[in-house]
Amino acid sequence: MYKYLKITKSPNLTGEVTISGAKNAALPLIASSILAKNEVEFTNVPEVADVKTLLKLLNNLGAEFKFENHSLKINTSSIKNTTAIYEIVKTMRASILVLGPLLARFGHCKVSLPGGCAIGARPVDLHLKALKLMGAEITIEQGYIHAKGKLKGSDIVFDKITVTGTENIIMAASLAKGKTKIINAAKEPEVVQLCEVLKDAGVEIEGIGSDEITIYGTDGELLKFKKQEIIPDRIEAGTYLAAGAITNSKITLKNVITEHLEGILTKFKEMGFSFEEDKKTLTIIPAKKIEPVKIITTEYPGFPTDMQAQFMAIATQAEGMSIIEERLFENRFMHVPELNRLGANISINGKVATIIGPTKLIGADVMATDLRASSALVLAGLIAEGETNIHRIYHLFRGYENFVEKFKGLGAKMEILNEPNP
Repeated sequence: MYKYLKITKSPNLTGEVTISGAKNAALPLIASSILAKNEVEFTNVPEVADVKTLLKLLNNLGAEFKFENHSLKINTSSIKNTTAIYEIVKTMRASILVLGPLLARFGHCKVSLPGGCAIGARPVDLHLKALKLMGAEITIEQGYIHAKGKLKGSDIVFDKITVTGTENIIMAASLAKGKTKIINAAKEPEVVQLCEVLKDAGVEIEGIGSDEITIYGTDGELLKFKKQEIIPDRIEAGTYLAAGAITNSKITLKNVITEHLEGILTKFKEMGFSFEEDKKTLTIIPAKKIEPVKIITTEYPGFPTDMQAQFMAIATQAEGMSIIEERLFENRFMHVPELNRLGANISINGKVATIIGPTKLIGADVMATDLRASSALVLAGLIAEGETNIHRIYHLFRGYENFVEKFKGLGAKMEILNEPNP
């Protein structure tokens, strides 16, 4: 039974919301447990669909796990199977993260190519090129990457910054023989946490947080992991701040790391919002008027592509013309026609969207096309007159934990309903 989300105009939100663990930190860390000789424990793990998919994949390989109350215990010592099957991989591109650790530990593996992604091509050729430099023999047959060989350290230069590529090679290099240097590495907080966890587990890693990371491999010796807490989700935090912004409401976030949000907070401030900060809490203060903004998406520490859709929703209420340039993905404006259905005035020219505001939004039926597009439509629905029905909301649950419950806690009027039979 398909479900949709009905939102009734909720212009005044208030209260506080606790931010969950970061999906994009949890996924590489769960994959890294393949490198462990002991049972691994992670806390603050978000209970979202993508995490459950990766656990299903590891279970299919032979790993055993227990996941409850945001605590995950996983034991990969029982892995015998090294084939990551298409049926699971096709539902989540991040499944490619098992390639590096499986190859490093077993010397061979077979991983399905991830398949398409709604927001554009995310080629894995950068991962494969790097693994070949480390001595892997790689062929692609019938939609599967076949990899084998004993990995040895190498100098890897990524032609473009790739988060999952950086993570895959860091994990592979951890068990390789000798020194691996990654040049043009991704610097996201999620990459930093992966490095710190592996360092805690006994891998010597230099340059953490920079674009040049050096890993001294253990030459096949498995790692002893310590208990670790997943960092808070900076994109979830940004989305709730955006809810405060579009409704011009005062909202407090708990469990945030403000430094991870600097690229986002800069743009909120340019739009006229201010903030109160305490240790791990952050409160957005309403703007006197919402100013237009110019945004270019780029790699961390710049403005994240994962917040572009949410800011576009806010820009529909800014007084003047906002411009958003998407430099990372070619299909990341699929929310534009849906926002326009609600009354937004947005035009696209290539990689640039122009938003004229403020416009009055009126509820309608709209369709979510990807995870972040879904949240942009939710934000618009909060201020649209009447009711907004968002279809294909399964995207939301891939990356947001207790989404509806958290929004209701802030005073939003929304509910999940079953689609009527055609």
